[in-house]
Amino acid sequence: LTAQGSLLYLDTLHATFPHALAPRSTALLSWTPSTACTPAGWPLPTLYCTPAEASVLPSRAAALRVQLLFALRSRALRVLEAGLAAELHDALATLRTDWPGLAQDLALGRLSPQPGLPEGARGRLEALLAPDATRAAELRAECAHGFEGIVQRLWPQLEVVVVGTAQGAERLYCDALRQADCKGLPFYCPFYQVAGVLLGVNLWPEKPAPRFLLCPDWAFCEFLPCPAEEEPQAVLLGELWEGREYGLVLTARPGEYRCRTGEVLRVTGFHKQCPVVEPMRRESQTLSVRGESISEEQFYQSLCCAVGMWPGARLVDYICVESVLLGASSGVCAPHYEVFVELRGLRDLSEGQRYKLDQCLQENFPIYKSFRFKGSIGPLRLHLVGAGAFAQLREALGSPVPMPRVLREERLLQLIQSTVIS
Repeated sequence: LTAQGSLLYLDTLHATFPHALAPRSTALLSWTPSTACTPAGWPLPTLYCTPAEASVLPSRAAALRVQLLFALRSRALRVLEAGLAAELHDALATLRTDWPGLAQDLALGRLSPQPGLPEGARGRLEALLAPDATRAAELRAECAHGFEGIVQRLWPQLEVVVVGTAQGAERLYCDALRQADCKGLPFYCPFYQVAGVLLGVNLWPEKPAPRFLLCPDWAFCEFLPCPAEEEPQAVLLGELWEGREYGLVLTARPGEYRCRTGEVLRVTGFHKQCPVVEPMRRESQTLSVRGESISEEQFYQSLCCAVGMWPGARLVDYICVESVLLGASSGVCAPHYEVFVELRGLRDLSEGQRYKLDQCLQENFPIYKSFRFKGSIGPLRLHLVGAGAFAQLREALGSPVPMPRVLREERLLQLIQSTVIS
């Protein structure tokens, strides 16, 4: 990130949440094994209560547990920050399953041995802890009352949750956190980055849907109008129209290749003549076994509709696979979607309930319904996976980037197939 972007973020955060920049009042949950750098762009030791070494541990799960433990030490947190919403989601899942162990570690001022936590690093991090029986008792009492709104109960002065990205694949985790663990707290996504390049900053933390001011001197951007024209003509920042969608073409630095990023943006307005955009979808994350082109956002909406018809079910996570990736194991029927879903509150689904997702897709997308009626697309197959299956998948992915919703990697598919329960 550029220093200019980081300063804009910190200024906006302070203006909206006046106590957010108090010393040691921000807890960071982020796994960055290659470099100990915060999402704000540089090390800010006076701002964070989380030691930098915790983010570079070799194991994602170990890093998030250690960071969670340091966050739990302080009752006076103002900001809970995560590089990805999935990291906050998985850290709070660890709280659900391992709160007795975390409480014991707090009481004793120690770090329990665990895979992915080298002894040398454990010793150095443990030296920063001190026994706190009072805070451990508070943790036990709050967790014993359940986990609805647990974040605000554990940190009553918390003002905001900051996440690195809240759109695309990460929207599922943001929605789940808002509905349960982080109920009542605003979510702020400060930066818009593509291919590791900072393009814009969010100056409106109070808005539920992130909007980003595109800064003209951070990278060279061009825009292709959507839907695509026969002979598309790229336009520049000053030629954008409010309300229209554009595909992003990026040249990050002088001398680098010009490329289409696959990002589609909608212009929502202008701020001091600079366009303000909302990311809409990624062209690479589409389902298209017969050219129907259903985006991950559209599929997610249909899945949420189906889950709403499964009494007691709450969606934890999902991926969708085009059947060609399964080869012979997908059967002899026409190409179709294979969907792997992790649910909470429901252990099994009847065939009629499973069909609801296919039905929702047909209702929402006439072209999909047409292909289903003709038999050129076969019936969707839905599989339930065990609790924690997607956390294992993110660990296996071994990369601090959002996990794709439309899966195209065979090694990851084999891993998730091994966790199917029905």
